[in-house]
Amino acid sequence: MTSMDELDKELLNEIQWTFPLVTRPFDAIAKKFNTTPEIVKERLNKQKESGVLRQLSAIFDTRKLGYTSSLVAMEIESDKLEYVASQINRHPGVSHNYERDHQFNLWFTLAVPPGSDLKTELDKFNVLKGIKKVRMLPTLQLFKIGVKLDMVDEKKHDVAPTEQKKETKNVKFEPTEQDKEFIRELQKDMAIIDEPFVKAADNLGITEDELFTKMKHYEDIGVMRRFAAILRHRQVGFTANGMIVWNVPKDKISDVGAKLGSFPQVSHCYERPTYPDWPYNVFSMIHCKTHDEANEMAKTIQDQIHVDDYRILFSSREFKKTRVEYFVENSFSLEETVPA
Repeated sequence: MTSMDELDKELLNEIQWTFPLVTRPFDAIAKKFNTTPEIVKERLNKQKESGVLRQLSAIFDTRKLGYTSSLVAMEIESDKLEYVASQINRHPGVSHNYERDHQFNLWFTLAVPPGSDLKTELDKFNVLKGIKKVRMLPTLQLFKIGVKLDMVDEKKHDVAPTEQKKETKNVKFEPTEQDKEFIRELQKDMAIIDEPFVKAADNLGITEDELFTKMKHYEDIGVMRRFAAILRHRQVGFTANGMIVWNVPKDKISDVGAKLGSFPQVSHCYERPTYPDWPYNVFSMIHCKTHDEANEMAKTIQDQIHVDDYRILFSSREFKKTRVEYFVENSFSLEETVPA
């Protein structure tokens, strides 16, 4: 773990939560922390060089852009796991891919652009040897999405459902070619310099004010979830990443999901389908520094949502973690090759 002082941690907390959409954002951040823009930029650039700060960019809602996505669980023969994972990683729509401690030992997310069929893309993996079972687990209800790692130990929230859900206007969004250009530009990693939005505005042939107006519009209608930093969990000590899966009675799914989503410690929460060999219908992600801490947190949450049947699946290996690049089209094909 990279050594950080309190200001480093406060800055990383701040830019995960919110980022000023103004010409000189680091001046605004410096003012808030009673320091100078030079110090803010120097510290954030240092966190970028060390690998802690993965990206600073717009974070878009996959579904609002017309993409279809699903979590996929696979049972893979253990001696073929690394090989299958590496082949699946080649797909441009695979953003997260983990080994988890369960019979279903490979879990990944797959997203495909408008006009593509998710099942068709998933079936391309069928040529790989070693896959025993495949379970598609698309989102049936989304209760929360948004990782925010609390870097400041003294400021940790109580494990309680205290967060308000962000309201967005329910507007159907069909991206035009101009929208696609905007999204391609805004998803790029932003440089930590005095006036970082100038380049994007220039590339798009508009003024910065027009850029900010468009970003705020995207945020209002939920197309852009936020403009913010994404950190690498493991680099900052959050190595116990637990997917808590709950077997919730059908008539309570909406209430339990909404409550789970309001826990600050829960970064993602969804309802997903069940199968005869997979009874868990509500998924929630937590990010902790130890397995003991995660188990304790799960028990504290369980005491408040009153669902007895649950388990935590920890990620034991990270095979891929990246962002889907929207409207950067790549076709994908896979021919079986013999593992070396």
